[in-house]
Amino acid sequence: MITNLNDANFQQTIQSGTPVLVDFWASWCAPCMKQGEILHELDEANASLQIGKVNVDECRDLAMKFGISAIPTMILFKNGEPAERITGLHSASQILDIFKKHS
Repeated sequence: MITNLNDANFQQTIQSGTPVLVDFWASWCAPCMKQGEILHELDEANASLQIGKVNVDECRDLAMKFGISAIPTMILFKNGEPAERITGLHSASQILDIFKKHS
């Protein structure tokens, strides 16, 4: 299940015992919309993946905290800490490889 993240639930979500991929995006960003479609397909096919989304327009403090200067940017958090960061549009297989690498 993809979780919409904000200041209230972000910390609790990334502290999960399993890796969590957080997608920093905006509604006006065409590559972000395509990346969102890919993430939804991954989520439907892999119920064990934890994915969160942060709208950078609504959660500017979170975007600034993690130095988001281009979107889409995805950060994989492991035990509450950033483990890997990728920027730009990525395929489902590339994203799955990142999960596998940190599982």
